[in-house]
Amino acid sequence: MNFEMSQKGQEYHQRLSEFMDSHIYPAEATYWDQMNASDDPDHHPQILEDLKAEAKKRGLWNLFLPDPEDGAGLSVLEYAPLAEMLGRMPWLAPEVCNSDAPNTGNMEILHMFGTLEQKELWLGPLLAGEIRSAFSMTEPDIASSDAKNIRMQMIRDGDEYVVNGRKWFSSGFSSARCSFTILMGVTNPSADPYHKQSMLIVPKDSPGLRIVRDVTTYGYHDRSGHPEIEFDNVRVPVANLLGTEGSGFAIAQARLGPGRIHHCMRAIGMAERAFDMMCSRTLARSTFGKPIADHDTVRDTIAEARMRIEQARLLTLKTAWLIDTQGVKGARIEISAIKVVVPRMAQWVLDQAVQLFGAAGMTDDFPLARMYAAARTLRIADGPDAVHIRTLARRELARYEPGFLPPQVN
Repeated sequence: MNFEMSQKGQEYHQRLSEFMDSHIYPAEATYWDQMNASDDPDHHPQILEDLKAEAKKRGLWNLFLPDPEDGAGLSVLEYAPLAEMLGRMPWLAPEVCNSDAPNTGNMEILHMFGTLEQKELWLGPLLAGEIRSAFSMTEPDIASSDAKNIRMQMIRDGDEYVVNGRKWFSSGFSSARCSFTILMGVTNPSADPYHKQSMLIVPKDSPGLRIVRDVTTYGYHDRSGHPEIEFDNVRVPVANLLGTEGSGFAIAQARLGPGRIHHCMRAIGMAERAFDMMCSRTLARSTFGKPIADHDTVRDTIAEARMRIEQARLLTLKTAWLIDTQGVKGARIEISAIKVVVPRMAQWVLDQAVQLFGAAGMTDDFPLARMYAAARTLRIADGPDAVHIRTLARRELARYEPGFLPPQVN
């Protein structure tokens, strides 16, 4: 394994680092000022459009997409440190570079499985950053950690599907700029559990589709939202089917694998920012006659945080390398592993940072509380810890089933 940055990766890293220092970090206060000046929690502040234009001008656009025609043409390993950098300011930086969830996953799906017409109607505007999109998979009335439980009905009627049911945590749907959602539901009830589901592109303005309520996470409303949506006899053209009927489960796996590693990369960035903040804070403030950083318990925390971050980063880089060299299937165990390890690490580091900041760490005067909520959410989003641990253990144990010859021990 070789984690050394390629020349192309180094060039992008330098350009993005300069852009973060000169434009993104200085814009954070402006972003929150513009958000707080609006009564709309899903307000799209002008600073975003200003920064997006600058990012395009600098060629820092669609960094996540390996296709050189539509994206930056970077490998997953080359993208990893860039995603980490964007994760240091998750509410602003990823969208500025058109590399934010759920749009990245939706663009990947459309890029891999979309028809020419679907790409023209939906992928093109997404790649240009002209619209936003949502992803609707989770349902409120089932244990959605098992995708086979999905009940949403998508029944074919001539040249249309008739859609009925509810989804929630449909990330991105509350935005006024959201044009469509990619919906997963049951089209083939009599098929085996892995071929019952399909995916449809559902325009946001479809009759019968309505937002039931907004859903917050730990009291925070993420811009663009995670609402609960009702589909009441919503009619969707068959032409909006992604892939083939019954391929929804396979498409979901193709989407969620890369999506999970992107989440982990950004979470490492959050942890690094929290680490920087707690080191600076403990050196700048004193208790009991000496800097906070000079207390042994604090030094233990800082050392432990650094070790956990580095361990999580190395596993993430290994996963990126495997995806590049062996594909998503060749990295299945590692993807499950990082999806558990990285959010746990980020949550722990952020919790320690909050503790060392004292009362200030719990307020919105600093980004720690908001980032803690995001890190904790990641332990459930895209599959909860327990599911990934189960998957990892099952795959490991399968290697020791009858017929497997373990290596000889001398």
